[in-house]
Amino acid sequence: MRKPLRFLGRLTVSLLIVLLVIGVAFANLSPEFGGKPTKAQRAAYAKSGHYQDGEFQNLVPTTLMTGGSTVGSLWRFLFSKTPNDKPAGPLPMQPLDSVSITRKTPEVLRVTWFGHSASLVEIAGKNILLDPMLSVKMGPISWITPQRYNPQVAITAEQLPPIDAVLISHDHYDHLDYQTILRLKDKTTHFFVPLGVGAHLRAWGVAPERIRDLDWNDSVQLPGGLTITSTPARHFSGRGLTNRNATSWSSWVIKSAAKRVFYSGDGGYGPHFQAIGQQHGPFDLALMECGQYDAQWAQIHMLPEQSVQAALDVQAKLLLPVHWGAFTEAHHPWNEPVERASAAAAHLGLPMTTPLLGQTVTLGAGPLPQAKWWQ
Repeated sequence: MRKPLRFLGRLTVSLLIVLLVIGVAFANLSPEFGGKPTKAQRAAYAKSGHYQDGEFQNLVPTTLMTGGSTVGSLWRFLFSKTPNDKPAGPLPMQPLDSVSITRKTPEVLRVTWFGHSASLVEIAGKNILLDPMLSVKMGPISWITPQRYNPQVAITAEQLPPIDAVLISHDHYDHLDYQTILRLKDKTTHFFVPLGVGAHLRAWGVAPERIRDLDWNDSVQLPGGLTITSTPARHFSGRGLTNRNATSWSSWVIKSAAKRVFYSGDGGYGPHFQAIGQQHGPFDLALMECGQYDAQWAQIHMLPEQSVQAALDVQAKLLLPVHWGAFTEAHHPWNEPVERASAAAAHLGLPMTTPLLGQTVTLGAGPLPQAKWWQ
């Protein structure tokens, strides 16, 4: 009996390896894989102070896998079922009318969350899109990668009005989406991205003059007095198995004369949050990663309680938890992140808003959305 079992085990592993090889080959041939920084650009990255031996580095020592192995983690993802890892049906959603986005005055600060990390921030009369992954399927290998809980989003990229700036936190497929960029590239004035990520956009036909790669602590000014600053995060990058950390990753500060917004991007908890709060805070709103966590990658994704603490560290007056509500990428119930974050925020006295997908949150205009709709 042991020989057949050993044979089946070897066959399963072999099949997994074949699937991985096919997937990697397809990803490398697919345009979704993106571009590569030039040799001259890579040489210039050394000036950043966090690029060494061909890879970008974190501010503090960071281990990608804090337990188990990459292969074991992939095996769990493909073959291990977590109870309640997906909602029973589509999540409640409020369709967003593009006309409403154009009707605003410069003093308005409002945000619309589309699920996962994709969000629209309206500030100083500008439309700023954060990590606009608006596709239903993720990445070139859609039969393996997660698919969106809802068959559509609150507004498509085509329906959006002109965008003043798109901010990308890093180049993973759930944050930098090829199909969405194709639909936005001619209606977006500026793409602000971490070092190296511009190579992907150029490969996809975005006009080079619209792309600006920023190092940590670089700032740009937009007309109307809006400042956008790339700030540190604790994460990693890569759209394949051969370009790990070839591009950088960032969090973002968006600051007008009267309002301030912080977006964490992806990443683990660390001292950079307190430093950002001291330098750029306080913030009227913080959109903080909250979801897709696991004990096996504890240093590159935050637990919900850490997300709340990080919002306090940056001196946020209001928390909007993101990076949940669209895809299943980790072994926890789909609605556990917001449940845990709600409890932690209440315990620590931090106001938190929980809008429906597509529901606009206007700061300073009455009660904030706080319904527990995920229950």
